[in-house]
Amino acid sequence: MKSLQNHTALITGAASGIGRALAQALAAEGCHLYLVDRDSDGLSALQKDLNSAVLQVRTHVCDLSSPDQITAMVAAAVAETNGIDLLINNAGIACYGPTHQMTMRQWNQVLQINLLAPVQITQELLPHLLLRRDPHIVNMCSISGLVAGGRFTAYHTSKFGLVGFTEALRGEYRRQGIGVTAICPGPVTTQLYRDASSSRTDGKVPQPPEWACATPETVARRTLLAIRRNERQVLITPMAHLLFQLKRFLPGLIDFANGFSRHGKKKRLQQVAAYEQQLSNNAAVQCATPPADSGTHRKAA
Repeated sequence: MKSLQNHTALITGAASGIGRALAQALAAEGCHLYLVDRDSDGLSALQKDLNSAVLQVRTHVCDLSSPDQITAMVAAAVAETNGIDLLINNAGIACYGPTHQMTMRQWNQVLQINLLAPVQITQELLPHLLLRRDPHIVNMCSISGLVAGGRFTAYHTSKFGLVGFTEALRGEYRRQGIGVTAICPGPVTTQLYRDASSSRTDGKVPQPPEWACATPETVARRTLLAIRRNERQVLITPMAHLLFQLKRFLPGLIDFANGFSRHGKKKRLQQVAAYEQQLSNNAAVQCATPPADSGTHRKAA
């Protein structure tokens, strides 16, 4: 897609963060917009900011955890515009904390928003995109879809899946002229971490240091360049580049970093010892306690 002018882009998660920055950057290029989010107030404010006599900016409130709402949104996007040329699956959520303490509800939420919703939107929009002259699909994947750490297991799983989905789409549809790009930034100064759910008992979610983060505007600018160049995969931030190269050439160092802890294993073994002691005590109590009906049996004899 050499030019964005007079094309129409559908952006999910458009009301804030990277989605909002993408909408502003695309509008500056003369691209019409179909903005999707569950935050109706945020969408209205963005539409007002982008109001222009030459641009068509439409909004659609949609909960991406609902497959029925997704189907209705895609149909409305096609019907209410002159056609969708650019799909940007940007919306995402996270859950932080020990994996063994996560609930299936938390798993389902993360996988639905981050992976299944982009798959469904793309699947339902593909027949339409195949009829456009210069279509492009962008999936906001994250470095977390290439390199994994701890305590963000559901997020990593969803983003690894989205990277694979993007690569498969590019492998299948590039020969038909559809551009497909995976954007993989490191941490970005958005609400992702602040809004993340947590499986920790204290509910805390750590925030990445600001010096390690990119701004949404940086991600948006680099995304537009990738669309023009039809790039396969884009890493953003020095941290993302470093982690990717470490995993590629020194995977053992990633393992060492993930396994390094002065207290983690010791604390777990203390818990194991306490559990085993509890089992032993329970067994001793059961052996020392006579059956409740033993006296009745003696009387009967």
